[in-house]
Amino acid sequence: MKKKRVLIVFYSFTQQTRLLVKQFMAGLEDKGVTVALQRLEPVKPYDFPFTNNMNLAWAMFQTFIRKRMEIQPFNPDDMSQWDCIVIAGPTWSYNPSGPVLTFLDTHGSTLCKGQRVLPLISCRSYWRIHYWTIKHELRNTGADVQPPIVFQHPTKEPWRIIGLILQLRGKMMRKEKSWFRKQYPRYGHSKEQVQKAFETGRTFAEKLLEY
Repeated sequence: MKKKRVLIVFYSFTQQTRLLVKQFMAGLEDKGVTVALQRLEPVKPYDFPFTNNMNLAWAMFQTFIRKRMEIQPFNPDDMSQWDCIVIAGPTWSYNPSGPVLTFLDTHGSTLCKGQRVLPLISCRSYWRIHYWTIKHELRNTGADVQPPIVFQHPTKEPWRIIGLILQLRGKMMRKEKSWFRKQYPRYGHSKEQVQKAFETGRTFAEKLLEY
């Protein structure tokens, strides 16, 4: 039987998507799927952490209006022979990140044409517009866009948004026994979710092997 091949295209700003992708990829490979990884690199990335509140607010506005970010050249060895393409990234102000939007603009009609495409989304809470945008952008290419795999930050609001802002500004409280950390134990995804990404990769590989 010919080996299944998956291309994972991803962007990660605070490294939460990278953690999920790493484990999802390990799950695929555990089932014998060959995986190629392509990270999207912005030419002029945002500062992390943001140096002041104005810069953070401006970045949030830009992502809300779906401003693209120029990315480094992207040239996978084989532009067509994939059994699935995974597009992974964070949700920024309800939308896909700027690098992912640029990837869809420049490579969606060529790389994803007629392909099975699986969105993998890391988000605080709201992800449906993110998925709809990817699906809409690829609709005219004939891509078979799959239902998304979504990982939401597990902490409840309002602590999720407070924790996000503190993390982006580099002001996260580090004292483990502080009152705030009792409400907000960590930024991003839990260890259980990272493990689940591995199991999700294995499950998706099993489905892929059935095609």
